[in-house]
Amino acid sequence: MGDVLKYKRMLLKLSGEALMGDDAYGINTTVLEFVAAEVKKVVDIGAELGLVIGAGNIFRGVAGASKGMDRTTADNMGMLATVMNSLAMQDALERIGVITRVMSAIPMQSVSEPYIRRRATRHLEKGRVVIFAAGTGNPYFTTDSAGVLRALEIDAEIVIKATRVDGVYDCDPLLHPEAVKYEQLTYDEVLQKGLRVMDAAGIALAKEDNLPIMVLNMAVPGNIKRAALGEKVGTVISV
Repeated sequence: MGDVLKYKRMLLKLSGEALMGDDAYGINTTVLEFVAAEVKKVVDIGAELGLVIGAGNIFRGVAGASKGMDRTTADNMGMLATVMNSLAMQDALERIGVITRVMSAIPMQSVSEPYIRRRATRHLEKGRVVIFAAGTGNPYFTTDSAGVLRALEIDAEIVIKATRVDGVYDCDPLLHPEAVKYEQLTYDEVLQKGLRVMDAAGIALAKEDNLPIMVLNMAVPGNIKRAALGEKVGTVISV
């Protein structure tokens, strides 16, 4: 008997930092190939997958602004950095036979398609992985917010936020060994407790449409596939 999907269409949100691996900066090709292989496992069982990748491994707009740069300029640079990550991920996926399209919120026709919702949905229906680049195309919005926004636009059933830890904790488990993990949270609990899962705008947007968010450890092989099959992985944020 084959695998039975619980979530047919998903949005995977990946931080830019995740692509660094143990490097101090940039894109670690070993990590890139690992992530691509994990995505392929999900595509192979019939899931439709959109990806949003951050830019923290190259340039973070907020950090640039904190050092005196104009915030809009810094955010625009961060959005351009996400395009670099998206092209790298597309290359890694296509090298293992996964047909992929990069759609950018900032038009860059030489390297990507412009983001058009109906075209993105059509790509997904044809079994292509769609990587949504350049965030929302607007400054002051994070790629977390972009991930939730794109998930709602493509009618994804869940947002999977892939991180370095296996769920949401009451404090950073990498710094505090006594940190307590939450199995389940509501949107309001995330906001009230000030948990740094994703920015408040992203959580509020997900809450408005009851879009569940699953936070899991990207480094564990098979985790995304298990999530797609409905197994309990990491922490689920829902109503």
